[in-house]
Order: sequence, then C-alpha cells, then structure tokens
Amino acid sequence: MPANSKYLNPSPWQQFAKISAGILGGYLITALFHMCLPLWFPYPKEILISSVFTVFILWTILLIIPFLFRNGWKVWGLYLILMIVLYLIYHFGNQNNPFL
Repeated sequence: MPANSKYLNPSPWQQFAKISAGILGGYLITALFHMCLPLWFPYPKEILISSVFTVFILWTILLIIPFLFRNGWKVWGLYLILMIVLYLIYHFGNQNNPFL
C-alpha cells in the first residue's frame, strides 16, 4: 500500500536536508557528545567501553528526529547549534585537562 501523498514532501531539497541532517548531523552530534563524556566523568576507560553501545542508540535517535519536522533546514539549524555548544564544552574542558 503506497504512502498517502499528503504526507510526502514534494521538495527534493527538503528531503536532502532531512536525510543529511539525520545521517551526518546526527553522527557529528553523537561523536561530539561522546568526546565530552570523559571530561564530565572520572573514568574515561569505562566510558569508552560503554560508548560502543550508546553511540548507536544516540545516532539512531538523532537519525529519526529530522523526519518529525516539516522543515529540514530548521533541523540543520538546531543540530548546528547543538554541535557548536558541544564543541565549545569540549574545547574549554579540554584546555583544563589536556591529557584526555
């Protein structure tokens, strides 16, 4: 049974924005989040072991979120803000503890 056409997005740019935000943006946010985790918790080795599982869970969630929005470019904006915030946390936290 085909999908109802009123729920499909006719614009290929919106489709591209949602797919790229889900795949690329979700992966970058997941990577930055897991880079910040050793800065917050005292046991970086245990975080590395558990991140094998949590990377896929978080990436899957961030892959689905763009398809809940109408506008894919707004999702990219939200993801870019999250990336900047996580990068700033990593950057300034890594200056205080450069050995991580």
